[in-house]
Amino acid sequence: MLHENVVTLGCFEVGSSLYALDVSCVREIVRWQPITPLPKAPALIQGVVDLRGAIVPVVDLGEALRGECVVPGPSTRIFVVEADGLILGLLVDAAVDVRSVDVAAMGDPPALATQAGYEAARAVVRRPDAPPILVLSLEHLLESVYRSAFRSEEAVA
Repeated sequence: MLHENVVTLGCFEVGSSLYALDVSCVREIVRWQPITPLPKAPALIQGVVDLRGAIVPVVDLGEALRGECVVPGPSTRIFVVEADGLILGLLVDAAVDVRSVDVAAMGDPPALATQAGYEAARAVVRRPDAPPILVLSLEHLLESVYRSAFRSEEAVA
């Protein structure tokens, strides 16, 4: 945070949509590197990468948010984040920019979506003459990874 009325967001693309995370939870952004699969890992964990001696699990945000895997290319990045004491990588199509956003431009996701169980976004950034930016909830993303482990176990049973 810069001051109490501004939030700093790291923005990225998944598919053709723009998403963001509060930069306070982003440790670094690295270029895509080959991901080593983890046998029998939860469905949303693509595998692991070795970042300077630390083994980091990677979640494909394309799969988690849209059901379509990110196809690695020259602009593909891994956002390394920390949530609930865990370090994980989020695979995205491209890192876009860092934006300072006035809190007044942020709103809650639509009530109909949240009442129907949608919790992937914790906020929506309104932008004049451009589509809104969804600010993701890392807590919800972690919960999705945990739930994908149960779905993987049920599919095997």
